Amino acid sequence: MRTAKSAEMRLKALLDRTERAGELLRTRVDVQRSEQNQEVMRRMDRRADLQLRLQHTVEGLSVFAISYYAVGLLGYALYPFAEKIGVEKGVLIAALTPVVILAVWYSMRRIKARIHDEDDKSGH
Repeated sequence: MRTAKSAEMRLKALLDRTERAGELLRTRVDVQRSEQNQEVMRRMDRRADLQLRLQHTVEGLSVFAISYYAVGLLGYALYPFAEKIGVEKGVLIAALTPVVILAVWYSMRRIKARIHDEDDKSGH
């Protein structure tokens, strides 16, 4: 009877140790998973940062590209009037350039603000 009781106690102790080892293993896996998730989040944050910087760069270049074409078109459209009042084409283009750049920049800011407002309203 004592042998059976002793074997039962040993089995119970073995079961308890096995359960603790399983819990420790689960805890270790959870910690490693949490560390991996944090690393993934850091990488995603870095990518989002780089993407935002790239977007700002592209927006800035777009202002100049749009302005370049707008100045050219306005130069062609206004040149006959400038000729009548005695303004040279170079002077006309030089006067138009900062005005057009500011107008394009302002327009892009308004468009961007409108998009952000719509995103905020829709919950994005």
